[in-house]
Amino acid sequence: MKKALTKKRKVSKTVGVSQSIRSTVRSEFYQSVAEVLRTARSNAYRAVNFAMVQAYWHVGRMIVEEEQQGQKRAGYGKALIQELSVGLTAEFGSGFGSTNLAYFRRFYLAFPIFHTVCEKSADGSINAVESAKGATPWHLLTWSHFKLLLRVEKPEARDYYAREAAEQNWSVRALERQINSLYYERLHMSRRKKAVIDEMQQKTAHLAPNPKDFIKDPYVLEFLGLKDNPDFRESDLEQAIIGKLQAFMLELGKGFAFVARQQRISTDTKDFFIDLVFYNYLLKCFVLIDLKTGELAHQDIGQMDMYVRLYEDKYKSKDDNPTIGIILCTDKDETVVKYSVLKENKQLFASKYKLYLPTEQELIEEIEREKAMIVRERGEMYGT
Repeated sequence: MKKALTKKRKVSKTVGVSQSIRSTVRSEFYQSVAEVLRTARSNAYRAVNFAMVQAYWHVGRMIVEEEQQGQKRAGYGKALIQELSVGLTAEFGSGFGSTNLAYFRRFYLAFPIFHTVCEKSADGSINAVESAKGATPWHLLTWSHFKLLLRVEKPEARDYYAREAAEQNWSVRALERQINSLYYERLHMSRRKKAVIDEMQQKTAHLAPNPKDFIKDPYVLEFLGLKDNPDFRESDLEQAIIGKLQAFMLELGKGFAFVARQQRISTDTKDFFIDLVFYNYLLKCFVLIDLKTGELAHQDIGQMDMYVRLYEDKYKSKDDNPTIGIILCTDKDETVVKYSVLKENKQLFASKYKLYLPTEQELIEEIEREKAMIVRERGEMYGT
């Protein structure tokens, strides 16, 4: 009996070791395959990014040469950019409006030596990615990086931030923090440079770049002519709620017409995305909706007020009534809805708008109902 037990234990031990070896082999094999795919994605990212930035630089150069013809001033620069943007937007999409074309122009003027790499790779004799890597690390930066760098007025500071961002692999958020905190100036004024660098690294550790960010980069999607899918930027639950809410607003029968989803509006330094935009033809006004996952914060209200002002400046006509904003904040415990009404429009909102807009309570009940339904459907789908 003892011999049988001993033999059984040996067999069991052997099987365990064998399974462990197979598991290790699978793990090593999986990692090898995964590394091939990671490298391919990285190379694809660098190639697309370089081609996009290179194209923007060339467009900027062509604008400068056309409007200035080698001179530093031009009489019809704005008119040229406006006219060009109309044609490019019609053919290539919203990424080529007059604001972005002006950025391309500034990009060329701020980084004039970029052409040394562009020209080497233009005839195909040098691979674009390798050329970008070999010539200067600046060309490994994304267009979002360059837009931030254009805010830096001093050329030496701008070049420093560009070089460090590429060599240290700073994310866009990390670069923005360094610029806003005057990292370059503080570093050059300090006698204890290591302390400044250590502090910077500690405070930006949580801002490390995520390789998946490239997949959802709206600039890349626009450049490639792909649909700017909001699912890349938001959670599945949040997007499902937005989809249901869109249908709910249209079904109210109170004059709502759908305008856009994830519509981009821009300041001189940053892009923002509004979850839903409607036009109410009874009220003759735009209605902006922004969904937040989490508790309502004071900055959410301020952000919506900014959206409203930006939207009015860009889209509101003389015959339109003031734009209204709706903030929806939902977490696992509570849903909060708040109308964002600019101070000067509160009387109009109280006297007229409330007749056609859903109440805050109606929106809360609709969101809670849809959220519960979505969670239940997902649970049934996965058998939970």
